[in-house]
Amino acid sequence: MFEVYGWILEQDSFDPRDAADGLGLTPDQAIATFERLVLLGLVRVDPRNKLRARAVDPDAVALRHTLPLHDSIRREQEKLDRLTVDFNRLRDRFLRPRYREKRYATVVPHLDEVRAALTRAAAECREEMLSIQPGGHRAPEALQEARQRDHALLSRGVSMRTIYHHTARFNGPSLAYISDAVALGAEYRTAHELAGRLIIFDRCKLAFIPMRDNKDGAVIIHEPSIVAFLRDDFETVWTRATPCGPTSNDLEQVAKELDRTIIQLLGEGLKDETIARRLGMSLRTTRRHIADIMKQLGAESRFQAGVLAARLSGDLG
Repeated sequence: MFEVYGWILEQDSFDPRDAADGLGLTPDQAIATFERLVLLGLVRVDPRNKLRARAVDPDAVALRHTLPLHDSIRREQEKLDRLTVDFNRLRDRFLRPRYREKRYATVVPHLDEVRAALTRAAAECREEMLSIQPGGHRAPEALQEARQRDHALLSRGVSMRTIYHHTARFNGPSLAYISDAVALGAEYRTAHELAGRLIIFDRCKLAFIPMRDNKDGAVIIHEPSIVAFLRDDFETVWTRATPCGPTSNDLEQVAKELDRTIIQLLGEGLKDETIARRLGMSLRTTRRHIADIMKQLGAESRFQAGVLAARLSGDLG
């Protein structure tokens, strides 16, 4: 379009064959572009001579095309402003009874509301955020959301400590996320066993724990004494966990610790599914580890592996 417009601007005329030859187009392409320019009002044709055409100043044409868009954007912005005011009023009304009634806990059953509550708590956080994140990996959208939230916290000087399962050390996206956050001052450690997800804001202000029978839901704890109890549990796990970051080089030690833990859990007679959940592994990976351990133990059955594992666990203790 720009080449044909420039041709007409210089020639003050439009012959399809001349324009096509001069611009390296086919006559059909030149005609189609010319007709589009005329439709947009960027070219005017002499009604007495169809070959005579004049390029029109774009500034004279632009307003006709952009003014309706500006009006539409203005109306949408006004709509957005009204919605923002309405939702802020609804938010105030939603939160008011919770603080007034001094609830010890609030049950939030839906994932989108859990995320909204986490985002709100993070925005209000001023001192520290502590979290236990079981599992070796997190969904890409969850990592992206957490990255934005965590970067905002760290940029305000909020301290942040997180505990993952050891298996996070073998997950590329999780390691990249950890590396980014560590560069901003966050601290990470990993452990072989974790009880469940936990997030604590500002020491004893607020804690998030999972719902018992709903993996998407959460329970928000408001009572400071309960939050303090959960924080003490976090500190216990943190003390025993292994530091993790871009410069840590403990993969061999972590792998050995995972094997020892699997041996202990086999000795307790736990099912593959339970072991996988306790270690934050997929069931497939867990079964592969168990098969390797059975081979190392020389066991021919799960029962025999459990006996040998219990014996070995006793020897290790």
